[in-house]
Amino acid sequence: MQAAAEEAGAEAVHSVRLQVGELAGVVPDSLRFCFELACGGTLLEGAQLITEAVTARARCAPCASEWAVGMPPELCCPNCGAATAELLSGRELQVLSVHWEDGRCRAAEPDREPIVEEH
Repeated sequence: MQAAAEEAGAEAVHSVRLQVGELAGVVPDSLRFCFELACGGTLLEGAQLITEAVTARARCAPCASEWAVGMPPELCCPNCGAATAELLSGRELQVLSVHWEDGRCRAAEPDREPIVEEH
C-alpha cells in the first residue's frame, strides 16, 4: 500500500478497508493493533483501518443446501447430514480500498471539497 500511495503522489493515507472472513483466522481487534504499529512512520500512520466481516457459508454437494457455517464451523449439511461441504465464503482477507490525499489534485483544484464516504 505504501508503494502504491507514493507512486500516486499521496501525501497521507486516510483509510484502508479490508474484508475479513469469519474463518480467516484473524481477530479484528488484534489486526487493528498490529496495523497501527506497522504503519508508524509511514504514509499510513494515523490511517483508519475499517474491517468488514464476511460470514462463513457452505454448500452441500449432494443436496445443494446452503447454510451459515458459524463458529466453531459446522461443515456437515444441516439438511441431509452429508459431510461434503464446499466453503463459499468466510476465508477472505483482502484489501477492498485505500483512500489517500493526493497533493497534486488538491493543488490543481484548491476550492474542491473532498468526497466523504459514509459507512
